[in-house]
Amino acid sequence: MTVAPHSADHAPPSHNSPRATSRWHTTWPILIGLVFTIALVIASLFIGVYDITGAEDGWNMFGITRIPRTIALALAGAAMAMCGLVMQLLTQNKFVEPTTTGTTEWAGLGLILTMVMIPGASMMTRMVGAIIFALVGTIVFFMFLQRVTLKSSLIVPLVGIMLGAVVGSLSTFVALRTDMLQQLGIWFAGSFTGVVRGRYELLFIVLAVTILVFIVADRFTVAGLGKDIATNVGLNYRTVLMVGIMMVAVVSGVVTVVIGSLPSLGLIVPNIVSLFRGDNLRSNLPWVCMLGICILIICDIIARTIIMPFEVPVSVVLGVIGAVVFVFLLVRSRRYAR
Repeated sequence: MTVAPHSADHAPPSHNSPRATSRWHTTWPILIGLVFTIALVIASLFIGVYDITGAEDGWNMFGITRIPRTIALALAGAAMAMCGLVMQLLTQNKFVEPTTTGTTEWAGLGLILTMVMIPGASMMTRMVGAIIFALVGTIVFFMFLQRVTLKSSLIVPLVGIMLGAVVGSLSTFVALRTDMLQQLGIWFAGSFTGVVRGRYELLFIVLAVTILVFIVADRFTVAGLGKDIATNVGLNYRTVLMVGIMMVAVVSGVVTVVIGSLPSLGLIVPNIVSLFRGDNLRSNLPWVCMLGICILIICDIIARTIIMPFEVPVSVVLGVIGAVVFVFLLVRSRRYAR
C-alpha cells in the first residue's frame, strides 16, 4: 500500500499565515473607521438646542427632525465625496469636484428656472430640472476641457470655476428679475436646518448612485488612465465617461434641491484618502464614504453649536476647511513639482 506524502500546499491556511495576517491588517482599520463613523452619527442624533429627553414631545421631535437630518448628512456626505472621486478620475485632476466644475451652479440655474416656469412645482419636479441642467453643464465642461491644450492641475479647475461664475451670475439675474433672490440665497446656503420628515426622502436616490459607483469602480479606474489606454484594453471610454457624468449630475441635482451647495467636500475627501492610501479606487471606496460622512457631520455639529442657540449654514464651516485643505494641496503639489 502506497501512502501519499503530506504536502503543505494542501493544508488549510492557519490564523498565523501571511495571507490571514494581511487580511486582518486590511480589515481592522476599516472596523475602527466604521466604529468612529457610527459614533459620530449617534452624537449627531443627540446634539441640538431642543431637549429631546426632557421635553414632553421630545422623542416625537427626535423622529421628525434629528433622524432625518442625520440620515441626510450621511447620504449627502458619502455621495458628494464619491462624486468628487469620480470626477477626479475622469478628468485626471486632483482639484476637480462638482463645485469647481460649475455643476452645482448649473443645478441651481435649473432649479430657479423650473420654479419660474412652473410656479408651485413639487420637489420632484425641481429635482428633475436641476438634474437636467447639471447634466448639461457637466457635459459642457468636459467638452470645453477636451479643447483646452494646457491641462495643468490648476487650469482645469480654474476653467470650471469661471464657467460656474458665469452660470451663477445668470441665476442671480433671473432671481433679481423674478423677485426670488432671497430664495436663491436660501437654496445655496447649504444648510440642514430645514431637513425634516417628508423633505429628505429624495436623498435615497443618491444612495442608489453610490452603490452603482461601487459596481462600476473598476471601469472608472481604467478610464482614469486616459482614453487611449482605456480603449486599448477594450473599454468603451465614451460610455463610461457618460455614465460618470450622469452620476455626478444626479447627485448634484438632488443635493442642491434638498440641501443646497456643499463646497469642497468632493475635493477634500478623495485627496485626504489618497494621501494615506494611494490611488487604488476599489479599496479606497469605503474610506471615501466614511470620511465624507464624518467630515460633513463634524462640520454640521460645529455649525449647530458655535453660536448656539442659533445655527450657521454648514457650507460656511465646510468652505473654511475646504479652503485650508485646498491651499495645503497647492503647496504640496508645487513642492513635488520641483
